[in-house]
Amino acid sequence: MYEKLLIPLDGSRAAESVLSFVEVLQSGIHVPMELVSAVDVSVLTTQRLDEARYLDQLIVEAERGFTEYLRAIATKFKNFQVTYAVERGKPAEIIIRRAAAAAGTLILMATHGRSGLSRWLLGSVAEKVLRATSNPLFLGRSAEQNSGHDRVPVRSIIVPLDGSPLAESVLNPAMEMAQRFQAEIVLLQAYELPAAAYYGRENYLPNYDELKTQGQSNVQGYLDEKAEFVRAEGVRNVRTIVADGLAADQIVQCAERIPHSLLAMCTHGRTGLQRWTVGSVTEKVVRHSRRPVLVVRAR
Repeated sequence: MYEKLLIPLDGSRAAESVLSFVEVLQSGIHVPMELVSAVDVSVLTTQRLDEARYLDQLIVEAERGFTEYLRAIATKFKNFQVTYAVERGKPAEIIIRRAAAAAGTLILMATHGRSGLSRWLLGSVAEKVLRATSNPLFLGRSAEQNSGHDRVPVRSIIVPLDGSPLAESVLNPAMEMAQRFQAEIVLLQAYELPAAAYYGRENYLPNYDELKTQGQSNVQGYLDEKAEFVRAEGVRNVRTIVADGLAADQIVQCAERIPHSLLAMCTHGRTGLQRWTVGSVTEKVVRHSRRPVLVVRAR
């Protein structure tokens, strides 16, 4: 699924927290890793207005500081091939461009990091990368107290489905990861009655319990079919969950109940101005889930 790891870092322990996933992502393979930091000139001038006249010197100092910082991080991964780079520019643009140089690059980053007054909050760098990149993206919820040195296991990979080929397109990378991590696959679909089911016609009142039972039965049949497909592909440990309620809410709650889980989801295969919209199920899950999320763009 991926042939390289690209890891953006901003000097904070929060951003470094995703480093705890490196060893598990390298399980069974040793792909090259690239660490990258960005020197955002516009941020430097905003943070240090009194020294703006020395801008060239400030940029050089920032580049030197990030280079030493990345070199120190790289030395902690002696068993892997690690390179690092510092670029001037907007962090999101640098991340997207460097990842786009190779389709097999997996971006590994935290959904919250900070460097001075700038923050890699969803809504800033992470959100821009999430929406614009065509590369697979592994997003982990940051933790300020996590230095990134403790290995985080992945024992369950939750794949939310909705019956569409789009959602199913994440099955192949999820199965590959499950085999690599020796993890189970959990197929999940949230079910709720369509709004039209709550409106009766003249002389007719719907049997909601019957409609709900039939709908859940249909969903279970669909998930069972997909579970057989996953087993046939070599992942023996598979289970299904039918959840009652709004999709994003149920996905987040399910992940909370399953320890050491990873969510694998897909976005629309759109780029440029036709990007998937704010408020999509995937984005809601990334915003609210405390579990890591693998986001794959459909092709």
